Amino acid sequence: MNGLNKGIRKVEVALKWDPSPPGHAATDLDIVAAPYPASDPYGAPGYVVHFDSRSPDGTMYLNRDSKDGKGFGWDEVMTLELDRLDSRYARVVVGVVIQQRSEERTFVGVANPALRIREGYTVLTEDDFGTVLGATAATVAEFVRDGSGTWEFRPGIHGFEDDPAGFTSAMGKAHQP
Repeated sequence: MNGLNKGIRKVEVALKWDPSPPGHAATDLDIVAAPYPASDPYGAPGYVVHFDSRSPDGTMYLNRDSKDGKGFGWDEVMTLELDRLDSRYARVVVGVVIQQRSEERTFVGVANPALRIREGYTVLTEDDFGTVLGATAATVAEFVRDGSGTWEFRPGIHGFEDDPAGFTSAMGKAHQP
């Protein structure tokens, strides 16, 4: 990395999926994100941002929330302003949860799911959740701050078979180096 590289600064995480067929319960995917302190990057998150919240400092927020996939284009969108995130945080994990309301659903039961993570016009990764079809939730990205304060993107989809509350507790503990 050279001295001119600013690293990852502001990213957009976007999801889309097709609505459930008539007569079936609505499919609801949610983006969740959590920062982890430098003092314990694989411990408890500083906080969790999801459909009902935003970060206390306004650096992580949901731009669009869909409960049924009936949006135009990207149904659910979250922005992470990593360059403004307090220096006490060294890691941010982003995940996707399938709400489990009237019936249990895994990614195999979600019609045409898609994920896109980009910085500005640069697409960092895209995915269709094909590697985690039996999962009810998945981590989709990790952002790590190096010693100079530059954020680095670490792609990877890792499935979980847990309820939303259990997933948000476990999502940052997995995949330690």
